[in-house]
Amino acid sequence: MRNRLVLIALIGLGINQSYAQQQAAYTHYMYNTLVINPAYAGSRDALTFTALGRFQWVGFKGAPTTQTFTVHTPIARKNIGLGLSLVNDKIGPTNNTAVNVDFAYRLKLSEKARLCFGINGGFNSFSAEVDNLTLADPTDAAFLTNRRGKMLPALGAGIYFQMPNFYVGASVPSILENNLFANGTSNSMDISKERRHYYLIAGAVFTISPSVKFKPTVLGKLVQNAPFQLDVTGTFILRDLIDLGIMYRTGDGVGALLGVHISKQFLFGYSYDWSAGVRTGKSNGGSHEIMMRYDLLFNNDDKIKSPRYF
Repeated sequence: MRNRLVLIALIGLGINQSYAQQQAAYTHYMYNTLVINPAYAGSRDALTFTALGRFQWVGFKGAPTTQTFTVHTPIARKNIGLGLSLVNDKIGPTNNTAVNVDFAYRLKLSEKARLCFGINGGFNSFSAEVDNLTLADPTDAAFLTNRRGKMLPALGAGIYFQMPNFYVGASVPSILENNLFANGTSNSMDISKERRHYYLIAGAVFTISPSVKFKPTVLGKLVQNAPFQLDVTGTFILRDLIDLGIMYRTGDGVGALLGVHISKQFLFGYSYDWSAGVRTGKSNGGSHEIMMRYDLLFNNDDKIKSPRYF
């Protein structure tokens, strides 16, 4: 178990400039879009609240846990979207909290198509509690002192094209590559540094019958010194009440999703995925996600009658 803690610490701290994927992965990425693309703000034509909790590698001590909360709405005749994104991500002894304000300009191309441009800005708060770890080398400079609440600026951008039955977007939710901390030597090298992540997201809805629709979605993520990762999800929507989906994540594993439309405004989702493609899959009980989304509609019956699938 001690070896596992050291492994988690190394992953979280990025020792010896070993840069890997730092931003959290979400099985419910298709419902958590604002976290990765600020251009999504206001796209549901409602005041939308979304909360998500991810519990990864259950049973593996020090495993990642992530909580997100977003709220966004259109304003100014729906040409502007405003949002707020909160993310708390913990892995082993490290914790990162991000707060961002999202702004989107929504250009109406036709009655059914919009092209949206977005930016976000805010801050990340990074901390690392490393003094209780058991180390192979007790003199390792990276683990001598805790790092508490270092505030880092954040800036991101994205583009998002939407139609009632199709969307595609690209984004860089964190452009800045901040130094988390250095080793403190005279020829100091950064031992942990943020890396820029690039995202591509797309999805569509196809009507199979009056009561069944099929929604394929994809999410691609690219970051330096890590393999390109692709999430592919296929979801069947039954009578606009139940969503049943399966997911495959390259280099990681597979998963299943369940969504329940408690009302036309309230969606509850649950997913389970198993890291079959990595070593941790043998040492944990898989990963769970719980998601809730609520659309507050402003006396607009048309939107209640016409479900939004994205």
